[in-house]
Amino acid sequence: MRALRVVGYDEQGVVILEDPDRRERFTVAADERLRAAARGDVLRLGQMSMELESQLRPREIQARIRAGASVEQVATAAGVPLQRIERFAYPVLLERSRTAEVAQQAHPVREDGPDLRTLGEVVAHTFGLRGQEYKHAEWDSWRGEDHKWVVALSWRVGHSDITAHWVYHPGAHGGTVTALDEHAADLVNGHLTRPPRPVGPVIDLTKPEPPSEQAIEPAKHAATDQPASGTPIAQAEHGTQNRAEVSPSAGKTTSPPQPDTADTRDTPATSGAKRGGRKGKPVMPSWEDVLLGVKSQRS
Repeated sequence: MRALRVVGYDEQGVVILEDPDRRERFTVAADERLRAAARGDVLRLGQMSMELESQLRPREIQARIRAGASVEQVATAAGVPLQRIERFAYPVLLERSRTAEVAQQAHPVREDGPDLRTLGEVVAHTFGLRGQEYKHAEWDSWRGEDHKWVVALSWRVGHSDITAHWVYHPGAHGGTVTALDEHAADLVNGHLTRPPRPVGPVIDLTKPEPPSEQAIEPAKHAATDQPASGTPIAQAEHGTQNRAEVSPSAGKTTSPPQPDTADTRDTPATSGAKRGGRKGKPVMPSWEDVLLGVKSQRS
C-alpha cells in the first residue's frame, strides 16, 4: 500500500493527493465519509456503511434482475462490484432461462385460434423461409410490471438488431403465447399472409436489347430473295434483261428464254439441231445471239 499526501483542494470539492516517490497525483471526493475519516469518527463511518447495505438488499437485487435488468446494470446503478450482485442474481438468471425454454413449447395464438405447432417450431420454420440462421437467435424472458412473463427473441439482420416479444400464459399442453409487437406477429403469421415472392433476373436498361431470332429470320429471307438494286449482281441482271427485251434482228420486243437449271453449254451439234426447224415457222433467236446482239446467219 502506497502512502499519499494531500497537495491541494479543488473548488468542486475534490481533494488532490500525490505519491511522493512516483510523483503521481490522485483525486478523491470530499464527501461526508472522507470528513468522518479525517475526524476519526468511526461510529459515523459504520452508520454510513449500514445505510449503503440497506439500499442493496438481496430481495431488491433479485427483483431488478427478474424485471429484465442485467448484472452489469444493477452493479453500475448501485456503485458496487459485480461479485456482490452475482451472488444474488444467479438463481433469478436460471429462472429466466428456464421460463424462456418452457415458453418455446407453448402454442402461439393467431386470429383463428392457437396453432397446433409450438412457438419454437413456427419461428424456426419462418426463419427457414426467410433464409436466416435460426441458431444465432437468442431467447430470454423476464417478468413485466403486470407480473406476467414476457418472452423475447433477439437476432441480427445486416446491421440491425431486431427483438420480438410475446406474453407467456402457462397452462395445459405447454400453454400459449400472444404477440406483443409487429416482429412477433410476423414470425407467427408472416409465412401465411405474405409468402416469399420469386425474384427475377436483373435487367440492365442502359444496354440495347438484342433482336430476337424471329425478327432476324425474316430479314435474312428478304435480303436473299430481293437483293438491293445497287449491288453488282442486280445491275448485271437488270442490264441483261434490257438487252434481251429489244432484239436488233427481230425488231420487236421478245422475252428472253429461261436458262436451264443445269450449268451446261450448248455443243455445236445441239446448236444446229436447235437452229433447224420446220419450214414456215419463225426461227427464235438463240440465247447466245440475244446476249451478244449478233444477227443470226440462218437459211
